[in-house]
Amino acid sequence: MTSCYQFAVFFFLQMVFGFILFSYYKGNNQYSPSEPKPTVLPSRSETPQIILLWTWPFGNPFPLNQCPSSSAYLGCWFTADRKYYSSAKAIVFHHRDVCVSRNQMPQEPRPPGQYWVWFNLESPSHSPNLRFMDDLINITMTYRLDSDIFSPYGFLLQHNSSKSFTIPEKSKLVAWVVSNWNPNSRRVQLYEELKKYIQIDVYGRQHIPLQGQITDTISKYKFYLSFENSIHKDYITEKFWSNALNSGTVPVVLGPPRENYEKFAPRDSFIHVDDFPNAKQLAEYLLQLDKDTEKYQKYFQWRSRLETNKDGEWWADHYCKVCKFLKEAPAYRSIANLEKWYT
Repeated sequence: MTSCYQFAVFFFLQMVFGFILFSYYKGNNQYSPSEPKPTVLPSRSETPQIILLWTWPFGNPFPLNQCPSSSAYLGCWFTADRKYYSSAKAIVFHHRDVCVSRNQMPQEPRPPGQYWVWFNLESPSHSPNLRFMDDLINITMTYRLDSDIFSPYGFLLQHNSSKSFTIPEKSKLVAWVVSNWNPNSRRVQLYEELKKYIQIDVYGRQHIPLQGQITDTISKYKFYLSFENSIHKDYITEKFWSNALNSGTVPVVLGPPRENYEKFAPRDSFIHVDDFPNAKQLAEYLLQLDKDTEKYQKYFQWRSRLETNKDGEWWADHYCKVCKFLKEAPAYRSIANLEKWYT
């Protein structure tokens, strides 16, 4: 009896202690996956410009303060700890994480002179609720060339001297990786027509499972369907840069007009679907290139003088550009109609 009583008392005290500990932890750690634990501002002789990430993009943390060491990026300190809100020089809002309502934005008064940066890599077709951003945003950072901070999905670098490029060994013809299968979309409808005339291997959640690195799979194909999910100015995504060019294959693109692509890549680095009146003639051209090695290899000649950018941390590379832009002392202004500009 005595041992049962002692056990009951011990169990009760454990429960009380656990509740107190839980209450303390909860009260002092109000952080969602998109709001990480507190950080401490490093001690420096000069006070750095604080850049606050209001959320992690899509809730995915990444290493902060990993910007290049050149002078263009010095003097900034990145954090995702909201306790620095009042002292931050700029707040970066990733649109898809705050677009549900104005309540997801800061509710405290904005400190004088603080920049609010609107960061968005989605197309207008997938960027809801732009209107409540009116008169709140000071700086835009998107894939668009006319953004305050141009932050594309990819870009090309000039070689200092002529460089040889070895085309990966090809054993298959056409590949496509697609995650969002919408039968009514233009890209799926074009695929349905194209597959009548040429073999296309489709990978993704509803198709062939991808094994290992996506680039290892695609590199075996001569062509890759770089079909965008929506068509907008400058909207050229990883489907072109990473999936196709980084894999060493020739992209067949569906997106903005050819002249828009040529602002970012050589005209002989891709095949545009708009260059053909119908899917049948596009398929016939691809089959012709499959048999004509010399003609096919011409789509790789640009690689002797240019290469795709593959270095760095994807998200950090984008956010570091905010530091560089702030050092240029941009004029303070508010964007009255973000939706009108973006759409």
